[in-house]
Amino acid sequence: MPRNVLFIMADQLRWDYLGCAGHPHIKTPNIDRLATKGVRFDQCYVQSPVCGPSRMSTYTGRYVRSHGATWNNTPLRVGEWTLGEHLENFGARAVLCGKTHFQADVEGMARLGIDPDSEKGKKIAQCGFEIWDRLDGLHPLANKQPSHYQDYLRSKGYEADNPWHDWANSAEDENGEVLSGWLMENVNRPIRVKEEDSETAYSTTRAMEFIDQAGDQPWCLHLSYIKPHWPYMSASPYNDMYGPKDVIPPVRSESEKNAAHPIQLAYQKSRFGKVMQRDEVRERVIPAYMGLITQIDDHIGRLMDWLEQTGRDKDTMIVVTSDHGDYLGDHWQGEKELFHDASARVPLIIVDPDTDADSTRGTVDRRLVEAIDLAPTFVDWMGGEIKQEILEGRSLLPLLQGRDVDWRDVCFSEYDYSWRFARTHLDVPVKDARMVMAYDGRWKYVECAGFRPMLFDLELDPDELSDLGEDPTYEAVRLRLREEIFQWSQQHHNRTTISDDGIAGRAGREHRKGIYIGFWDQAEHDSVGWNDLTGN
Repeated sequence: MPRNVLFIMADQLRWDYLGCAGHPHIKTPNIDRLATKGVRFDQCYVQSPVCGPSRMSTYTGRYVRSHGATWNNTPLRVGEWTLGEHLENFGARAVLCGKTHFQADVEGMARLGIDPDSEKGKKIAQCGFEIWDRLDGLHPLANKQPSHYQDYLRSKGYEADNPWHDWANSAEDENGEVLSGWLMENVNRPIRVKEEDSETAYSTTRAMEFIDQAGDQPWCLHLSYIKPHWPYMSASPYNDMYGPKDVIPPVRSESEKNAAHPIQLAYQKSRFGKVMQRDEVRERVIPAYMGLITQIDDHIGRLMDWLEQTGRDKDTMIVVTSDHGDYLGDHWQGEKELFHDASARVPLIIVDPDTDADSTRGTVDRRLVEAIDLAPTFVDWMGGEIKQEILEGRSLLPLLQGRDVDWRDVCFSEYDYSWRFARTHLDVPVKDARMVMAYDGRWKYVECAGFRPMLFDLELDPDELSDLGEDPTYEAVRLRLREEIFQWSQQHHNRTTISDDGIAGRAGREHRKGIYIGFWDQAEHDSVGWNDLTGN
């Protein structure tokens, strides 16, 4: 029986907007049920708190500084190993249904003479995935990426040059005028398509269609929902399922606004920061955001019921996670991109159907997990070889199966803000617009090139309201975590063509090729015991 993986990712889903994570109002019974059947990893952090680089890290199992795709639409260079190539090594498929935010290295392919229309070229151009149905979301004024979903909407009678925008992410007023979902005042209205034709419903159905015809070859299906990412538009009844009474107070303080770090202040001054500081905006947007999450939960429930009915749940590992969070007005910010938990911490629930995992079912694991751990976990569970020289994450299988294992003490995340308002506002050179986070389970330290660091004590200040980055009392903590970043940065992030074992097995063997270094004369050479020679 093949061992399969259903890899579900929701875009911009905060770690704490699930019932099982303690949200007091949101309804997510199906995801909560998965948490009772598997393990909920409570401290999972992405390797960059923005879509593109976060996903590239998840799909490659490598840190951002390793793969180099530091921002949205920055191509992942040709030659980087992806999940698809790791699975292909042992005959498994990596299949996409939904969003990747991947940008192909077209120039690199041309330089190497790779035909983008060839079988190999197509796979490289799709981040190593076999495309079942790609839906990245489109721009409102242009159909930038061909999508099965666009054709599907037209087949249902939703006629437009860009039905994704004009129908699936727009509403109507009382006079029938089309209202764009990009304008936040409209997000309480239902989208113009039926719920069963919405993005979330469509992608779920397409995922079921793939599984139904997949056959006996093992697969990892990446069901990647585009919601609850903006535009925050949902179908009826989800658009008004929640209201202002369900909006929890923002996590923020006046000290953050008046004396915050210069980079954080710059983000507060950005357009998406300022708009989410307004109470009337939060009271309109957050209920819509919650409705989108409950809609995803309902369709995950539909999918889980179907898997159980067909028996596919017995051979399928189920994973639910996100690529980053959403500030929603916390810390006087909107969007994501900095390292507060609202942005960089994500939900992660894994259900391992093997009996070896029975001892951990329904548990919460609070060890530090990184999104790059998923790729080696999938390879490990499906029976493949974990290429340690390439994959920088660690398999979670020992944790899922309750085995005693040494685990990491610090996790890392990186961010390149060179494309953002903050860089120009602060007059920072593009090459210096970078930040690195080190978090040890209590202390969250952020190194900021050209500026003082940030530091938060999440044990005494779990809401991250008090920045201790220049408090002399905590200099020793800052130095310790800065040293952690230094040691991490010194690792072999880019030696991917030979493993440590390969080096150990070949080191000191020059003599076998007739290379004799360090000998004075033939007699000295002849006196060496070649079986013991190490080359020193």
